[in-house]
Amino acid sequence: MTTMTRLSRPIGLDRIAMYVSGLCIVHCVASAVFFAMLSTVGGLLGNPIFHEVGLGIAIVLGAIGLGRGAMQHGYLLPLATGSLGLGIMAGAMTLPHDTAFLEGGEALWTIIGVGILAFGHDLNRRADN
Repeated sequence: MTTMTRLSRPIGLDRIAMYVSGLCIVHCVASAVFFAMLSTVGGLLGNPIFHEVGLGIAIVLGAIGLGRGAMQHGYLLPLATGSLGLGIMAGAMTLPHDTAFLEGGEALWTIIGVGILAFGHDLNRRADN
C-alpha cells in the first residue's frame, strides 16, 4: 500500500467502532450487575434511550466503516458479519429490558450482537492492511 493510499483512508474508523462496541459491552454488563445489586434504584443506565441512541450510533459507524471497507477492499464478509451483529442488537431491543442478566435475555443478546459487530469491524480492519 502506498503512502498516498494509506493517508487517504479514514483513520481508525473501524478501531473507533470496536472501542464503542467494547463500551457497549461494559455498559450492558455494568448495568446488569448494578441493577442486580441495587434493584430498588431506578437509574439512568437502564433508560431505554441509551439503547436506542447506542444502536443508532452503531448503525451509523457500521454503515460508514464496514461499507467503506467493502467498497475499498471488496471483501463482503466483514460487512455481512457486522450486519448480523447489528441485526442481533436491533432484535435484542424488542425483548423486555431486564435487570437480571439472563431473565429476559436482552442484555445477553445485546452483548452477543456487539461482539459479532466488533468482530466484523476487526475483519474489516485486517482486510485494509
